[in-house]
Amino acid sequence: MAAVSVILPGGGSGKRFGTQQNKIYQPLVGRTLVEHTIAAFAQRADVIQIILVHGEADREWIEANLTRQLAEWNVQLVTGGATRSESVRNALAVVSPDADLIAVHDAARPILPQDAIDRVFAKAHATGAAMLTMPLFGTIKRVDDGLITDTLPREKFHNLHEAQTPQVFRRALLLEAYATDTDATDDAALVEQLGHPVSAVLGDLRNIKVTRPEDLHMAETLLQTEMN
Repeated sequence: MAAVSVILPGGGSGKRFGTQQNKIYQPLVGRTLVEHTIAAFAQRADVIQIILVHGEADREWIEANLTRQLAEWNVQLVTGGATRSESVRNALAVVSPDADLIAVHDAARPILPQDAIDRVFAKAHATGAAMLTMPLFGTIKRVDDGLITDTLPREKFHNLHEAQTPQVFRRALLLEAYATDTDATDDAALVEQLGHPVSAVLGDLRNIKVTRPEDLHMAETLLQTEMN
């Protein structure tokens, strides 16, 4: 069984969400959103380290409200940078040398089934790099200023997939990918630039990223359904 360090980038602001506070600290079914995210990894025997990357402005709130729970889960706190890539680099600086794999998972994805984690961890262990993806099944439209300007032919774009997380890599491979100053919103993109193939592992429709208030309502419905 590979030993895994998990990095949870969560240093964004609440601007797109429409609040002053980072969305990952919003209440969600008896916990904060980020606690649900952490809980998906906290009880796994293969996870040896969890690193939560937070915004500098959030540190005081975290210490006032989440210290006990984060200590129980042995979560390390790391201050993020100006970009997602900088935030991941800050976390990589404290990744355990005992980790075989590093998994990067959006802190704003609070519903991550264990079987999806199992699949992507196993594939990364076998191939060196793997990530969850979901195929796009619908008709894709190009929209400009609120008007449809093009319909993409389905036979040409049938193999398009939407990226999910976790994205999981051999430790040395991800460290090499982040050794440059290149910025990216997707960790796999940096690994791809090295010429290393990244395996696509079927994700899960429940693994939504909370970006807007309506996403939080959807996450609440999904969690309540699973608990009942």
